[in-house]
Amino acid sequence: MIDIIKNLFYFKKSHIPKETCEEIIQYGKSVIQKNKNMGKNTNSRTAGNNQKNDKRHIPKNLKTSNEINNDLDYYHRDSEVAWFKDQELYDMILPTVYEANEKCQWFFDIDEKEDIQFTVYNENGFYSWHTDGGMCHASKYKRYIYGITPFKMLDEHFPKNYTNIHQHIGKIRKISVTVNLTDPNSYEGGDLMFDFSSHTENNRFHTCKEAREQGSIVVFPSFAYHCVSPITRGKRYSLVLWNLGDPFK
Repeated sequence: MIDIIKNLFYFKKSHIPKETCEEIIQYGKSVIQKNKNMGKNTNSRTAGNNQKNDKRHIPKNLKTSNEINNDLDYYHRDSEVAWFKDQELYDMILPTVYEANEKCQWFFDIDEKEDIQFTVYNENGFYSWHTDGGMCHASKYKRYIYGITPFKMLDEHFPKNYTNIHQHIGKIRKISVTVNLTDPNSYEGGDLMFDFSSHTENNRFHTCKEAREQGSIVVFPSFAYHCVSPITRGKRYSLVLWNLGDPFK
């Protein structure tokens, strides 16, 4: 089934076969374990480094980004990640991106892509309200120069809006993709949610049940506010991909 809801996001249910999803999960888990064995930190990070640590606790409900930024007792995100560059995964995902860009009539100019993020949300894991990118020049990637850029790297992560990938310099995230790899019967919670910014109570938030089926793909503008609600049982595995282009004019 293919559908468009108000041109705000686009989805394909069960697009990737169950067997393929399970293979990707096993592959991702092996990469995370390999990185742990090498002493690497596999915990996810946010642009402002508002991730899990010993001094912060899991919020009982999903607070807005402003509420969290004003209260250091909270952190934004609790998950584990690994990174893929496998061409077969791009070949599996990108056609749906191009299809969404046309059928939703966004017609965004995109010409680059980032590495694919494999994400594990364990029990109580979540990602609070956020956007993946902005709409203007302030959000574009800048070149990171070792020893010169005034911001330090943290656990091999570049500071916000910095990169050393030449093709990404001057680009912004325009289209985001998430792929649910998990059997919906194996976990509870962990819903992808959108904030459409409408001020009518019944229309503002959308719980993306369209993404619950294993192998489902959801495509949306990177400037859209979204979150992953806390996992209350089991684990959720997903892929995330960001597509880049020149800043909006």
